[in-house]
Amino acid sequence: MAKAVKKQALGRGLSALLKDPENDIKSIADKNADKLIGNIIELDIDAIEINPFQPRTNFNEETIQELASSIRELGVIQPITVRKLDFNKYQLISGERRLRASKVVGLTTIPAFIRIANDNESLVMALVENIQRHDLDPIEIALSYQRLIDEIQLTQEQMSERVGKKRSTIANYMRLLKLDPIIQTGIRDGFISMGHGRAIINIDNHDVQTDIYHRIVSENLSVRETETLVKNYQEGKASGTKKTSKSSTFVVDKEHKKLFNDFFGSKTSVKVSENGKGKITIPFNSEDDFKRIIKLLKN
Repeated sequence: MAKAVKKQALGRGLSALLKDPENDIKSIADKNADKLIGNIIELDIDAIEINPFQPRTNFNEETIQELASSIRELGVIQPITVRKLDFNKYQLISGERRLRASKVVGLTTIPAFIRIANDNESLVMALVENIQRHDLDPIEIALSYQRLIDEIQLTQEQMSERVGKKRSTIANYMRLLKLDPIIQTGIRDGFISMGHGRAIINIDNHDVQTDIYHRIVSENLSVRETETLVKNYQEGKASGTKKTSKSSTFVVDKEHKKLFNDFFGSKTSVKVSENGKGKITIPFNSEDDFKRIIKLLKN
């Protein structure tokens, strides 16, 4: 599956422009500032410093490694947000876990939203304008709504007035961000629709979400068929019973998954369907890594 970041217009040309001292953008009145605000720019990771006022001081190393594995496979799905301090110098506003995980993977650049002094209203205008575009996918729209809440502190009611959308419509988009990152990528890349995503989001368990997602893709299920599949799962869970004709009680627990991860030295994916059939996915990063895995299997 293609990385989600490839679908976005990452502003690589503008990224080069930002490194030109003669075109340093310091305020919203400067030339090209309108291209900067509200857009995603590829920034050098080395040019970004951690915010000294970051309220979170403890980061779980295991979750950072898990996020790093996800970024290695899918890319940085949600850009970080930074504040411009000086020429080619930025301070992190949000996304420290993504930044740390990207460093673990060895990325040299990261997609980022750039804030400059007193640009709140301009940012609102840019985001609202972007939301009205017809070429945005549902996840991009949801991320724009989320930014309006996180950075501008708009309520859903206020956003409804700004963008001319019903509050329920805004809520439906934002709920998509609760989906597993793999499913978000599937929506962005067009493998499933927003309707499929809205059906899957009714299930809290991310492992079950991804199981259903893979069934949708492999069996080309419609939205209505997906809704039925989700309903059957919820009814079976509520009753505490499962179908005995074709269903299986076999479950791959965390200990089993850890054995695979430790053996192959990478974050493997183990999925089991209701009929007991399953699939093991072993990711590799290069030809040498592939040969390493083959050698493990031969020993």
